Amino acid sequence: MSTEALQWSKSSYSGSEGGACLEVAVTPHTIHVRDSKTAPDHHAPTLHITPATWTDFLAYAVK
Repeated sequence: MSTEALQWSKSSYSGSEGGACLEVAVTPHTIHVRDSKTAPDHHAPTLHITPATWTDFLAYAVK
């Protein structure tokens, strides 16, 4: 799946002015993560991780 076809979401902590935000797109088998500063350039690097890894990261991050 191309990154253009994904539905990207920003954190609820992100402000409306943009800037340094993390965006996430969820699919059944992969979590896609990118830096919003590069979002207009759909050729920007994207991190691809498994749902299990994402769940582990979230459990760690909210401690």
